[in-house]
Amino acid sequence: MQNSTSPFAPGNETRYQQWREQKLMDYPTELGDLLVEINDPRQISKAEHDAILQICRKTNMALYAGNSGDDPDKDIPLAVGRSFGLQQLNSNWLADYEGVTSLTVAETGTHLEYIPYSNRPIQWHTDGYYNTADKQIHGLLLHCVRPASSGGENALLDHEIAYILLRDKNPAYIPALMANDVMTIPPRMQGDKVARAEETGAVFSINPATGNLHMRYTVRQKHISWKQDPLTLEALAYLTEILNSDSPYIFRGTLQSGMGLVSNNVLHDRSGFEDDADKPRLLYRARYFDRIAGCSVT
Repeated sequence: MQNSTSPFAPGNETRYQQWREQKLMDYPTELGDLLVEINDPRQISKAEHDAILQICRKTNMALYAGNSGDDPDKDIPLAVGRSFGLQQLNSNWLADYEGVTSLTVAETGTHLEYIPYSNRPIQWHTDGYYNTADKQIHGLLLHCVRPASSGGENALLDHEIAYILLRDKNPAYIPALMANDVMTIPPRMQGDKVARAEETGAVFSINPATGNLHMRYTVRQKHISWKQDPLTLEALAYLTEILNSDSPYIFRGTLQSGMGLVSNNVLHDRSGFEDDADKPRLLYRARYFDRIAGCSVT
């Protein structure tokens, strides 16, 4: 069930145009516009918190640069998350026992099968796009302990901006991508057993209580089957065109030690990278069922 008063509801044109005007007014144009320098990420001050939250309210994401350097304490990202109301961790099956995932190149084990634990590029996606409808990832936090010696750049795109660009191109793209049968994720198998069932759902959805927009998406064709109707395929082709463009709304940069990303699970990718054998790349990832507190559309 959708929220008909939300600016993202296809039939709510007046509210959408009002929201769109405010959204695009003074929208950041440089990666540095998203960055807030902080002191101790374990104890973010009110001024630091308010600065980060103000950016998130505009762009659904912000970057912080703290003084923790290459300290590998997993409580650093968890403390940052707590300070923004992110509490409900998604402890996915490859996460560490704290519920935080260590993104580093795997040498052995199950992790070898999955691209996030390699140095290969990761294409555009939102996290947890394969989760069931009742366990969607609304908050995503990345914290850098050590960057790669070269590469590992992220590109970031606010999913609300993607919505605007699609709706501006053809308003019919939105209901097409809100259909509950538009994307199907095949089951994940462990041997001959189903470890995760097939999951079918929408790309864009609206929270019925808050009116907030949520997006599920991946470029990786191996991991998804799309509804084969002309309008859906046209919308997806245009989204691909946006993601492959030099749009001023796409931010690109590489997290350094002590830096992190706080977001409402925006679209992102990662370039391939080369490691220093003595100091391999290590990022912590925390996924949440919450959104950033104080960052709703209404």
